[in-house]
Amino acid sequence: MRNPNGYGTVAKLSGQRRRPYIVKKTIGWNDKGHPIYDIIGYAETREAGNIMLAEYNRDPWDVDRAKITLQQLFDLWKEKKAPKLGESNRSSLCSAFKHCSAYVNKPYKQLRSYQMQETIDGCGKGYSTQAAIKNLWGHLDRFALEMDIINRCFSELLTSDPIPPTSRLPFTNDEIKTVWEHQSDPWVDTVLILLYSGWRISEFLNLKPEDIDLKEGTMKGGTKTKAGKNRIVPIHPKIRPLIERRLAEGGPRLISYNGKICNQTQYRIFWADIMKALKLNHTPHECRHTFETKLDSAGANRKCIDLLMGHVSKDTGNRVYNHKTLDELKATVELIP
Repeated sequence: MRNPNGYGTVAKLSGQRRRPYIVKKTIGWNDKGHPIYDIIGYAETREAGNIMLAEYNRDPWDVDRAKITLQQLFDLWKEKKAPKLGESNRSSLCSAFKHCSAYVNKPYKQLRSYQMQETIDGCGKGYSTQAAIKNLWGHLDRFALEMDIINRCFSELLTSDPIPPTSRLPFTNDEIKTVWEHQSDPWVDTVLILLYSGWRISEFLNLKPEDIDLKEGTMKGGTKTKAGKNRIVPIHPKIRPLIERRLAEGGPRLISYNGKICNQTQYRIFWADIMKALKLNHTPHECRHTFETKLDSAGANRKCIDLLMGHVSKDTGNRVYNHKTLDELKATVELIP
C-alpha cells in the first residue's frame, strides 16, 4: 500500500549491504525540481524500515536524538546557548572544540567519559586549554540532557591538570614610585592607569571615549563574565590628568596609537620597552593584581573589591544582599595611596 504524501518512503539500495533499506523523507526540492531527502536511517529489512518510518512520523525527535552527532549538537549549542555566554568564554569553548575532532561524527548518545577524557589528555596543551575542553563537555552534556539526548552527564567524571600556583607578583611601592617618576615617558601613563583601575588589558584597550564620564569621575567597561561586563570603575584622582590627556587626543579609543585602535600585540611591544627602560619585570595583568592587593591591604570592603574587579562574590550574603553605591566605590578606590 502506498504511503500518504509527505509520510516518507522505504527503498532498497543496490549492492551487498548489511542494512540495504534506506528510510527517507522528502523535505524540499532543489532548483532542478529534484527532491531533497532527510535520511532517517537504514534498516536490515523493509519491515524494520517501515517501523522506523512510523516512529519518526509519530515523534521525529525520537530518531533524531539517537542519531544526533557531536558536530550537530555543538552547532545547535553554538546557536542556542553560546550567545548567552561572555565573548571570551564563548571564544574559549569554540576553540576547545577543535580538540574534539576525533568524535565529531559519532552519535553524542554513544560518547562515554573515557572518550571525552582522551580529548583532554591528548590535546598536548596546558591546564588552561584542558580546562576549556572539560568545560565544553560540561556545557554540551547539560544541553544534551535538556534535550533528552542523554540521561546522565559523563562529563562529571572528567579531570584536567590543576591550575599551578600563580607566579604573578604585584608591583612594590618602590616600583610604583619609579613608574610615577617616569610618567612623562611615552606610554608610561598607561601603566599608571592600569595600576589604579584594575582593568584587564583587553578591557583597557577597548575603552571608548564615551565610556569615560569625567563629570561623574567614572569609567565603564569590562568583558569576560556577567559580573565583569559594563562595570563602573571610579577614576582615581591621581590618574585623572592622565585620562584627560588621553581623551584630548581624540582617538577612537581612550588608548589609541597614531589615531587608530591599539591592539594587544602592539601594546605589549610598548609594555616590553617600558619594562626594559625602567628595569622592571612585570606583565600588564600584574597591574590588576596590584590594584586588588592594594585595596585588600587598605582594608577595603570585599564586595566593593569584587564589583571593581568584575568578580562574583563567593559569599552568598554579599552576592545577594550587599548593594554598594557609586560613592562607596569611589571611596574604596581612593583607599589606594
